Amino acid sequence: QVAMEESGGGLVQAGGSLTLSCVAAAHTWAIGWFRQRPGQFREPIASIRLDDHLIYYHDSVKGRFAISGDNAKNTVTLQMDNLNAEDTAVYYCVTLLSWPNTPFDYWGRGTRVTVST
Repeated sequence: QVAMEESGGGLVQAGGSLTLSCVAAAHTWAIGWFRQRPGQFREPIASIRLDDHLIYYHDSVKGRFAISGDNAKNTVTLQMDNLNAEDTAVYYCVTLLSWPNTPFDYWGRGTRVTVST
């Protein structure tokens, strides 16, 4: 497991954008973004393999979210556009156990995103 630190969450109006950042404490092969909406289980939304930048998106965010990564800096960014109320959640990044969205069970504090309507 690798410790992660998420940042960039906040309050945004529906239709707006936010950029989330994730910094890994050490090099890792792949990082996934997950979110936990109120009253729901944590779900995968996007992943990136840092050596070849292979990317996975959950259907709910395709066309609205974009994940990118910097292998040298152990950082991953999640650009979120056209946000809606369903995107309100705590967002986490985590090292993957297997591709495309099986995480190591080692979670950080996350960063909260609230979308107002």
